[in-house]
Amino acid sequence: MVYLNFMRGTLKRLSIAVLLVGAGLWFGNSSLFVSGLERHETRLIAHRGVNQVYTGSDRSNDACHASPVAPVKHSFIENTIPSMREAFRLGADVVEIDVHLTTDSVFVVFHDWTLDCRTDGTGVTNEKNLATLQSLDVGYWIDDGTEAYPLRGQAVGLMPTLDSVFEENMEGQFLINFKSRRRDEGAALAAILERSEVRDKVYGVYGGQRPTRIAIEATPDLRGFDRSSLEACLIRYLALGWSGYVPESCHNTIVLIPQNYARFLWGWPHRFTRRLKSVGTDVILAGANDGSGFSSGIDDADSFREVPEAFDGYIWTNRIELIGPLNSSRE
Repeated sequence: MVYLNFMRGTLKRLSIAVLLVGAGLWFGNSSLFVSGLERHETRLIAHRGVNQVYTGSDRSNDACHASPVAPVKHSFIENTIPSMREAFRLGADVVEIDVHLTTDSVFVVFHDWTLDCRTDGTGVTNEKNLATLQSLDVGYWIDDGTEAYPLRGQAVGLMPTLDSVFEENMEGQFLINFKSRRRDEGAALAAILERSEVRDKVYGVYGGQRPTRIAIEATPDLRGFDRSSLEACLIRYLALGWSGYVPESCHNTIVLIPQNYARFLWGWPHRFTRRLKSVGTDVILAGANDGSGFSSGIDDADSFREVPEAFDGYIWTNRIELIGPLNSSRE
């Protein structure tokens, strides 16, 4: 009997301890008690600007996404200056663009590693010179499944240089994606960013690990991310964030989080964004992880409704023409 009473007492104390620990974890990580949410600002990142939306089933990074696209209702083509300008008009704070360094050491803005998918050219993009690339039709193979190629002939010469993008003085910033893993691209961008009038136009960098890290190390206050830096931050935060501690790997950077993983982060949403902001880090909320990598976005009304109210971070979208007005009406 004494033993049973002892065991009952021990179990009772353990149960109380577990409840207290659980209550402490909940209280320390709940967003219910976060004040000042009325001062939030939900910002938008338009992936490649306004574009023709791919509707095919192959979402991998190596697939050709020029066809099939949704029925063509506008003439905007991703990564072109008219597309970027329209994205800012529709509410983007940042436009994500992709860059390649040509054989004559000029950055061009274009997504694909090769030219064959979208243009009337062939071969590897960064193995061409500027004159060749700017002679191409970047809408040549875009098609909505009808094989009519409705944009063919309308985008000849529209592949811009990065310098020409900066010269446009658009109302917003750019997130630059290094498509290669070449160290010289990081050094080349860092040299461009030494010009103060250009530096303010760049929100951050990401992509290939070597160019991304070289650009960040060489440019004061430049932030960015690559796959390994994201993993280092989030794995450590999952292990330690319950205490409110933000690991050093999460400081002064940018963190991109798939929408369907976000709820597993300690303090999501408002304590989490506050904690990271306190160490100089922005949070980007992307679409659900469906195997399509960084390009998965919050692209429809249903996924936008799942964005927390008063979200104080960035939303990544491929459909700025839809998400921009939705965000404006929510604000």
